[in-house]
Amino acid sequence: MFDDQFEKTFRRLSSPFFSMGDVFDAPQGEIQTHGPYYYGYQMTIGPDGKPIVKEWGNTKPLSAISDSGIRDVYVDETIDEQDRVIKLVAEMPGIEKSDIQVNVADNVVSISAEHGERKYGTKFPLKYDVDGNSAKAKYTNGVLELTFSLAEKKPKGRIVSVE
Repeated sequence: MFDDQFEKTFRRLSSPFFSMGDVFDAPQGEIQTHGPYYYGYQMTIGPDGKPIVKEWGNTKPLSAISDSGIRDVYVDETIDEQDRVIKLVAEMPGIEKSDIQVNVADNVVSISAEHGERKYGTKFPLKYDVDGNSAKAKYTNGVLELTFSLAEKKPKGRIVSVE
């Protein structure tokens, strides 16, 4: 009864956005290459007392942990053009600052860390040119903060004097 009421309400509220027939009538096992995308799961307890998880939808969520066990690091970027500074913040709990390696090359920041079973890694492309020598890093309470100065813009070409 509740499920029927929920489905009716969901269909009524969703109708302006897409055709529900396209969503609910998709063949099982077939992944759509166009939206809308949806994913969900139902968890129940079986007669033997063990949990049963049933997934549904036309897509699957991306895992934050790859097959290699390395966790992808989410990096937040803040740009202060007035002070000409870029600040990157990455959360990597459960490691020590001596476990962190940061490399800056070709405007890509590579961050990796490993401590026991915890492994982190990511490559973050920078939108602006930075001075790699200005990099400063601080790690406190599981949060890595990287600060870079924006590179000075040099005029391209050369100045020619007129005689």
